[in-house]
Amino acid sequence: MVRRVAVIGAGSSGLACIKICVEEGLEPVCFESSDDIGGLWRFKESPEPERSSIYRSLVVNTSKEMMCFSDFPMPADYPNYMHNSQLLQYLRLYAEHFHLLRYIHFQTTVRSVTQRPDFSLYGQWDIVTINVDGQEERHVFDAVLVCSGHYTHPSLPLSAFPGHESFSGSCFHSWEYKDADACRGKRVVVVGIGNSGGDIAVEISRSAEKTFLSTRKGAWVIGKMSNSGLPLDMTAITRLNNILTLLIPKTLVNWAAERALNHKYDHRLYGLKPAHRLLDKRPLINDDLPGRILHGALVMKPNLRAFKDCGVVFEDGTVEENIDAVVFCTGYNGTFPFLPPALSEGPHGELTLYKRLFPPSLLRPTLAVMGLFQTKGPIMPIVEMQARWAVKVFAGKYCEIYIYQCPRRAALQVDYIPYLDFMAEEIGVRPNFLRLLVGDPALWVKVIFGPCTPYQYRLTGPGWWAGARQAILTQWERVAQPFRTRAVPEEESRPSVLFSPWLLTIGGTVIMTVLLSKKDFFPVLQGAAQSLERCKIFLRDSWFTG
Repeated sequence: MVRRVAVIGAGSSGLACIKICVEEGLEPVCFESSDDIGGLWRFKESPEPERSSIYRSLVVNTSKEMMCFSDFPMPADYPNYMHNSQLLQYLRLYAEHFHLLRYIHFQTTVRSVTQRPDFSLYGQWDIVTINVDGQEERHVFDAVLVCSGHYTHPSLPLSAFPGHESFSGSCFHSWEYKDADACRGKRVVVVGIGNSGGDIAVEISRSAEKTFLSTRKGAWVIGKMSNSGLPLDMTAITRLNNILTLLIPKTLVNWAAERALNHKYDHRLYGLKPAHRLLDKRPLINDDLPGRILHGALVMKPNLRAFKDCGVVFEDGTVEENIDAVVFCTGYNGTFPFLPPALSEGPHGELTLYKRLFPPSLLRPTLAVMGLFQTKGPIMPIVEMQARWAVKVFAGKYCEIYIYQCPRRAALQVDYIPYLDFMAEEIGVRPNFLRLLVGDPALWVKVIFGPCTPYQYRLTGPGWWAGARQAILTQWERVAQPFRTRAVPEEESRPSVLFSPWLLTIGGTVIMTVLLSKKDFFPVLQGAAQSLERCKIFLRDSWFTG
């Protein structure tokens, strides 16, 4: 029987795991190598080996209502997109509210995690740790939650570029980057167009003489703001949009979305256009990159090919001389050196995980790796749900689906809502849409048509939270709160027919039909659309005739 659980790391994932273990009656023991909580989100002036590192100006690219923990909304006065220091403060509030610090052993590094000789019978683990005094300690745990993150071992591919040995400038990874002060007045090349590469290139371009952004494949660039300046993820990540992706051909969605992006700024003209379609890969989230290109402060270049004594050569044969620094934003090696090598079954020695969580080679599912995935959405709610599911598995539930039906390989990318819903279904917390429609139509509207905020997974089932309904109904109020810094004249309000009883009934029928059965829903959708149009005409005529 699982009782003691080792939690490795006290960042956002580790804190969520501690809390969930306590709620399930388990005994978590968290080992944190540093002297504080926060993990990735704790800024440090100098990078520390084998620990994550962020730059001073880093702002999150998912909004506060979407990325918060499911039973602990962020303070209403927090900005929708926070500076890293504010997210760290939120984690402190979370740890204090749920009394989590008592379970954390600071300045304690996990050296090894190995299966005990009788693992096939009990699934237990031997863990060796090193404390601040260098003393080695041995522990036995019933289960392990790995929350150390995968941004600790930077990938710096210098050997792939001829001439780097004689290059007179400096070369370093974004893991070492803190701010642009050292780049003032210099000529800098940034390699890589992920979110970090985009942010760093924009920041450097504000103080450097010239900044070049080198990319192998390009990227679709999306800003954080949607219509009316609302957070993009709150308008895009909805259950209605998720349903529409099942109904509308992917090619059509790509065409429409790419056309809208190019209408704002032509990706081909700006040197950004990639070969892939928008939905095939994660877009670059950046509000300022196109503007810096427009100003001429940032120049797009193809992939880096080689170094010269004081310059660089790109794949199109162009050369830039007098380069002072090259910043590699080339990602990280997702390695976990303390785990058994046998768990790394991938073709390049990477972990293979069932549903991006459990190593399939284990005879007993008593170890889970948190957060090792990519998604077009916030990370923290998924990790929290992973922890909720993993703890249930540790307790002996759902083991058969993972042991006997597990593929040896699984894609790193997961679809945000379907992945959350899968895990929620496993543990009995997926919203019951039919019951909501009948019993609480106002909440149903928010759940289906509004953003898929984490509170939806606290409405029912294990871990039910009494404040979940109110958190959903007031989520847009918290979005608006930080904007209310100046009184402005109120517009004359007009009655809205968008969610009238007529439309609510028809819309609910259509969506529930799609949710409950994917067969023959096109005729139903067409008929409902006709009824919806007749209803709109009736309501319009009623409005104008008084």
